[in-house]
Amino acid sequence: MPSTSCPPLTMLNPQLPWSSIDTLLLDMDGTLLDLHFDNHFWLEYLPQHYAQHHNISLAMAKLELIPLFKEQQGTLNWYCLDYWTRELELPIVQIKREIAHLIALHPGVEDFLTLAQARGKRIILITNAHPESLSLKLERVALAQWFERLISSHQYGYPKEDQSFWQALQADISFDPQRTLFIDDSLPILRSARQFGIQHLLAVRQPDSQSLPKVTDEFAAVSCYEQLSQQLKI
Repeated sequence: MPSTSCPPLTMLNPQLPWSSIDTLLLDMDGTLLDLHFDNHFWLEYLPQHYAQHHNISLAMAKLELIPLFKEQQGTLNWYCLDYWTRELELPIVQIKREIAHLIALHPGVEDFLTLAQARGKRIILITNAHPESLSLKLERVALAQWFERLISSHQYGYPKEDQSFWQALQADISFDPQRTLFIDDSLPILRSARQFGIQHLLAVRQPDSQSLPKVTDEFAAVSCYEQLSQQLKI
């Protein structure tokens, strides 16, 4: 990505103190991967299947699905493919595979991970994605090579929005929150991480390449990974 399209980090402390950061905790969907796949699936493609299954219009399908989605947001059920397969009586994983070609890394992610790894950072993926969703994405994008661990919150039984997730993560991998950088596209999750005591936090300015940038409020935000790669090269 050309540097002219990649402005400096904004808000709070834009220059990260990399010598004081040992561990990188990185979200997957919207953070490393373009959220367009997930947004298109949940907001457009799945409603089409639901409409066909129930022989109703797409507009009616969305009217029925949106309240169901909102009711579960922030809970583990929202991210659970087994839950939605039961609730909607549709083969969610199979339907996801039909549009798996949309799964893609954000520009610059590979260079950033390579540089972070070369500088000896401990890199761990923490995602609310269901294990089957994680597996599907790993089939399409070779992420595993950069990570010490790939952790789905379903392993702990709590989403990242819950303090119990962070307590379970700490017990599992033993990291120093004061020397950790966490990047996520969800503001509620970043607030949960801040409550737990993680020192360095970054939001993602544009999780979905097909949507407008987000207002990230109280968090510094990365617009493209070249910003972080340039810092790591210093």
